[in-house]
Amino acid sequence: MSDELVQAALEECREKMQKAVDHAKADFATVRTGRATPALVERLKVDYYGSEVPLQQLAGFQVPEPRVLVISPYDKGAIKAIEKAIGTSDLGVNPSNDGNVIRLVFPELTQERRLEFVKVVKHRAEEGRVAVRNARRSTRQELLALEKQGDLSSDELERAEKDLEKLTHELVAEVDRLLAAKEKELLEL
Repeated sequence: MSDELVQAALEECREKMQKAVDHAKADFATVRTGRATPALVERLKVDYYGSEVPLQQLAGFQVPEPRVLVISPYDKGAIKAIEKAIGTSDLGVNPSNDGNVIRLVFPELTQERRLEFVKVVKHRAEEGRVAVRNARRSTRQELLALEKQGDLSSDELERAEKDLEKLTHELVAEVDRLLAAKEKELLEL
């Protein structure tokens, strides 16, 4: 019985930690690297007939060249709203449209700007690590409560804590790998 409780708690913790890692990965994708990618704009909120809608629900994306992103709205009437959303975002690019599609041309990043983005990515990685550690802490509290109730022996608690620690190190290392890859991508000329 206690083994099942421990496994359930660890599995729930793994899911929470994995969500934190996935969130960090999605955050990294929104940081500009000088290359055009739909991830930069697909989550932008567009005021579409009075409601906030993610851009990915309103348009398709193409990357014909490394620094050009073409946005093809499904409804041509949404072009102005999409342009406005891009203009007010912190992307730093001016949209141009020909009535059918919107083109975003991303300028080369300066070394200074690249280093600023590296700082942003490091901060987001730290947020990911903190989220993983918070999941560990709440699971550890659950395990301690189980021991207090007598559902878990101290030996079982010790084993579960070792498993929890191993899981935490594994997922923090995953965040670190993602950070290293994004940093390399940012500093690549």
